[in-house]
Amino acid sequence: MSLTLYGAPLSPFVRKVRLYLLEKGLDYQLEVVSPFSQPTWFRELSPLGRIPALRDGDMTLADSSVICQYLEEKHAELAPLYGRDAGERARVRWLEKYCDYELAPLTTFGVFRNRTLKPSMGQPCDEAAVQAALVDKLPPHFDYLEKSLGDAQYFVGERLSMADLAFATQVINMEHGGERLDAERWPGLAAHHERLAARESVQAVLPGEQKILAKLAGRSL
Repeated sequence: MSLTLYGAPLSPFVRKVRLYLLEKGLDYQLEVVSPFSQPTWFRELSPLGRIPALRDGDMTLADSSVICQYLEEKHAELAPLYGRDAGERARVRWLEKYCDYELAPLTTFGVFRNRTLKPSMGQPCDEAAVQAALVDKLPPHFDYLEKSLGDAQYFVGERLSMADLAFATQVINMEHGGERLDAERWPGLAAHHERLAARESVQAVLPGEQKILAKLAGRSL
């Protein structure tokens, strides 16, 4: 039985799971569930009403990290995306959590939500909040991640991991809000993101997202 992923394509957490599934070569179906108007049955899958959720036969799960780690353990025969030993796994989980908890409130809920979602719903953009995220709050996080990356192409173990996908999915939402990484200040992160953006998995999801963004832009006019 194929996997069913529930959520909205522009959610960075839904995107993170989609990228994981694509990198693993796992078949899935996406059933769109908005974070704003959810069917009553969705609470059976995600008790907190958050996206994404996953159905795998009789198994249902919520939370992007829990979903990906479940799939990682279930499909241990596939190339790992959570590291190859205890040290790497701990490092990957730390960086994934860092991106989920520290970047998301700023790249997604600070920049993307204000610049893109609010206007599409007839609400004003809080540009002060956007600038606070860009000027004051995000730079220390990018400084830390630039140092963590160093001269490597990937965050952990010189190979793609969930740390890379978790970072990329948040930067994509920042780009959807009209902002890009400053390549002069964070050259390693900017080059890293360009590598990730060129991967087949990312290229597979972006066209659909661009169509949604175009509809949102038309709605905000």
